[in-house]
Amino acid sequence: MSESDTARSITGEDEVVDLCRELIQIDTSNYGDHSGPGERRAAEYVAEKLAEVGLEPQIFESHKGRASTVVRIEGEDRSRPGLLIHGHTDVVPANASDWTHHPFSGEIADGCVWGRGAVDMKDMDAMTLAVVRDRLRSGRKPPRDLVLAFLADEEAGGKFGAKHLVAKHPDLFEGVTEGIGEVGGFSFTVNEKLRLYLVETAQKGMHWMKLTVDGTAGHGSMIHRDNAITELSEAVGRLGRHKFPVRVTKTLRHFLDELGDALGTELDPENMDETLAKLGGIAKLIGASLQNTANPTQLGAGYKVNVIPGQATAHVDGRYLPGYEEEFLADLDRILGPRVKREDVHADKALETTFDGAIVDAMQTALSAEDPIARAVPYMLSAGTDAKSFDDLGIRCFGFAPLKLPPELDFAGMFHGVDERVPVDALKFGVRVLDRFIEAS
Repeated sequence: MSESDTARSITGEDEVVDLCRELIQIDTSNYGDHSGPGERRAAEYVAEKLAEVGLEPQIFESHKGRASTVVRIEGEDRSRPGLLIHGHTDVVPANASDWTHHPFSGEIADGCVWGRGAVDMKDMDAMTLAVVRDRLRSGRKPPRDLVLAFLADEEAGGKFGAKHLVAKHPDLFEGVTEGIGEVGGFSFTVNEKLRLYLVETAQKGMHWMKLTVDGTAGHGSMIHRDNAITELSEAVGRLGRHKFPVRVTKTLRHFLDELGDALGTELDPENMDETLAKLGGIAKLIGASLQNTANPTQLGAGYKVNVIPGQATAHVDGRYLPGYEEEFLADLDRILGPRVKREDVHADKALETTFDGAIVDAMQTALSAEDPIARAVPYMLSAGTDAKSFDDLGIRCFGFAPLKLPPELDFAGMFHGVDERVPVDALKFGVRVLDRFIEAS
C-alpha cells in the first residue's frame, strides 16, 4: 500500500484522539490581558492540518499572538446557504498542582483524554478537524458550503477572536445562515430506553460589572459613620443572597415539556428542586437557566489596617435571561441602593432561537443513527459563547458538539474545573455524529 493510500485509509475516528491530545498540549491559556502564550501556535497547527488535505486556510492575528484560523469548503450545491462550524482554541488557566494529570499533557487515562480544554472546547475542534480531513481525503464534498472558524479569545469575551472577525472580515461568512458550536449535543441518560441530547438554543446575556462606593477617608481608631467598605459590603451581601424570580422562557418551557414526557410527569418550573435532583451532572446547567443571576466575584478596598479608605469596589458576574434585561437591571439597582455606583466592565446580549427546521431535523437524524434511544431537546446555556458575535451577522446559532457520555460523569463540572477530561469513546461518537450531521444538513 502506497503512502497516499495509507493516508486515505485513516478515518476521522482513527485520528480524533491524537488531534485532541495535540491541541491540549498547546498551552493557549487566556488570562484576559495578553499575558498568556496566545493562540498563534494553535492557529498554525489547525492551518497545517487543514492544508494537508488540500484546503487554503487563512490566519488572522488581531493582536500579537492572538490568532484565529478560518477556511471555507465548497459544497455540492453552492446556491444553498452556508453552514458555520466554530470553535475556540483558547482555554482558561489551570494550576497543574491541583490536577491528577498535568493539564497540558493530553494524557490518556481511565478511558479519557485529560487536560485543559478537553471539553471546553478542544474536543469539538478535534472532532471538526477529524471529520473534515476524513471527508476531503475520501473526496466527499459537503452538501453546502462549510465555513470553519477556530477562534481566539472566547474565554475573555471574543474581542480578539470572533468579534474581530465579524467586525473586520464579515465577508468570510458571506452566505452563511446557520452555525453550530460548543456546549450542546451532550447526552443525559434518563433510563435504558431514553437518552436526551441537550442542544443549546439559547444563552443568557451578560453584565460583568464594577460596583463602587465612595465614603469618607479617616483614621481607623475613630468612630466613623461613612465607611465605604461597610456600605459596599452590605450591598454586596444583599445581592449575593438575593434569589431572583423564576422566569419561564420559550426554551425552558420546551425543555420541561420534553423532560416531563421522558419522566412521565408534568414539571412545575416554580418547584424545580425535586426535578433538578434527578438530573445529576446537568442539574447545574439547567438550574442556572431558570432565573437571572448576579454573583459577586471580587472585592477591593484600602491600603493600610489603620486607614479607613475613601472608596471600596466589587466586581459582579451578572447574567440575565432572554427578554429580561430591563427587569434584571432594575432589580440590581433596587437591591444595591442609591449609594452604589454600577458600571459595566463587559456586556453582551442574550440569544434565543426556536428548536425547529431542517438543521434540527439533521441533528436528530444524526444522533439517532448512532444512538437508537437518542432524543434531541433544547436547553439554555447560562453562560455565553461566540454565537453572540455571529448572531450580529444574522447567523442562527446552536450549541451542538455531540458527545455520548457515561451517566456518572459530572460533565458540567468539567467546564473550567479541575481534572477536565473527555471520554475517548465520546470523541469517536462525536466524529460519527458530526459527519452524519454535515451530510444531512
